[in-house]
Amino acid sequence: MANSSIPKFYEKSKNERIKTIASFCGLSKKDIKVLQNGGGILFDEADKMVENAIGTVSFPLGIASNFMINKKEYLVPMVIEEPSVIAAASKAAKIARKHGGFIMKADESYSIGQIQVVDVNTKSAIPKIMKASKEILKLANSKSKTLSKMRKGAKQVSCKVIKTSSGSMLIVELLIDVGDAMGANITNTMCESVAPIIEKLTGGRVILRILSNYSTKRLVRGTAVFDKNEIGGQKIVDNIILAYQFAANDPYRAVTHNKGIMNGIIAVANATGQDTRAIEAAAHAYAARTGRYSSLTEWKKDKKGNLVGKIELPMSVGTVGGIVNVHPMIKICTKIVGVKSAKELACVIAATGLAQNFSAIRALASEGIQKGHMRLHARNIAAAAGIKSDKIDEITKRMIKEGNVSIHRAKEILKEL
Repeated sequence: MANSSIPKFYEKSKNERIKTIASFCGLSKKDIKVLQNGGGILFDEADKMVENAIGTVSFPLGIASNFMINKKEYLVPMVIEEPSVIAAASKAAKIARKHGGFIMKADESYSIGQIQVVDVNTKSAIPKIMKASKEILKLANSKSKTLSKMRKGAKQVSCKVIKTSSGSMLIVELLIDVGDAMGANITNTMCESVAPIIEKLTGGRVILRILSNYSTKRLVRGTAVFDKNEIGGQKIVDNIILAYQFAANDPYRAVTHNKGIMNGIIAVANATGQDTRAIEAAAHAYAARTGRYSSLTEWKKDKKGNLVGKIELPMSVGTVGGIVNVHPMIKICTKIVGVKSAKELACVIAATGLAQNFSAIRALASEGIQKGHMRLHARNIAAAAGIKSDKIDEITKRMIKEGNVSIHRAKEILKEL
């Protein structure tokens, strides 16, 4: 098995990095050419994806190295414009390797579909729905021969009543095993297909027929151990735990804490063509499931004083369908990460979120977050000033030392060298 710990990967040239990645995951010559050419899509392709298209916008694609998840090596593609995120995730993954990396587990890929029924006697309607549940499931499953052949599809019918200012509503829910798809389209199709029979059974009126993005039947959870000596000692471990307690008990801190987690999660989701809005919405709803918004991670010490991180959140992702089958760069990123199922992809994404959270709170609990951010910011400023790569590091150090990070100062220093 190829090793995801690649010494001095950040020092390699673009072509050297691509060659390394191609060797790790077996990219084709066509894949390599797409990467070398930047990986963007043509306007005609964009015009087929969205309405009123006028162009495209590119974001950086990087690779997080060092990841070992469930004893398997991964290089993780990440699409994000924020400096330090990819480096931070890679460093966290390297530290986690000493104690076996990340141990992750994902639930089955169950989607929840909801049918809203109004103008109904909920007390008499629910028994009728449940008595006809087999018929409802059969009708729903007739809409997907593929899922039926795989022994997946709609599995369960349930009902709940919600009280609103407009009166009580009956919500009929379908639990659907969508396999390796994100599942929005088939869930919506099944909900729409059973709506008429639900109206007939209940005598009510159906309004909405749509999936819920709050995918609580599709959780991913995991843990990793970070050696106290690799972190910087027991004091840093204790500080990290105190930083976590701050986030666990104050929503204002929790929002920023979870934003750091989502830096890792959404970067991988972007690279692999996932519905990032659905992932974000579900994650933040889950963070508030107790009635108070809190941390998506948990940090404690083990008996040896090492730091133990845990993460749990909904993760609705897919490895088939949608943009995964269309966008050339998304296809390549899927090859790079090398997952065989949606469950495995969920584990990789959540592990990256946990890694990113570790690096963020470690920095906050020790030297502060700005040191690394300013170094990368200064490099970006130097690059924007047209400084060649062999001079960037020296000019970056000068600007940070002087406390004057600007394009004007970068050009002045270049003249002085």
